[in-house]
Amino acid sequence: MSRTTYLGEFEELILTMVLILEEEAYGNTIVNGIKEHQNREVNLSSVHITLYRLEDKGYLESYYGGATKVRGGRKKRYFKITNAGKAMLQEMKDARSKLWELTPQLKFSHV
Repeated sequence: MSRTTYLGEFEELILTMVLILEEEAYGNTIVNGIKEHQNREVNLSSVHITLYRLEDKGYLESYYGGATKVRGGRKKRYFKITNAGKAMLQEMKDARSKLWELTPQLKFSHV
């Protein structure tokens, strides 16, 4: 990868979920998406921390939706992927694909 900043596995997962969820990407939908699509439990606080870190790196942008009574008048903070974020995910995908092309076929023996 040509970038000096790389993503950790959890950052890549969060960034990918934001890309998948599009305009519905906020903390709880990301947690639920990971649980549904990866069968993995993640902590909402760790998701928020990672979202803010990805925003600081320029891979995400955030904006606030309207306040609702259900949330006690608080606004939801939504996230959307930037072009830099899409480029980083593409670089990571390409790098992984190159590595997998170098590996022999996985063979499983029945024990």
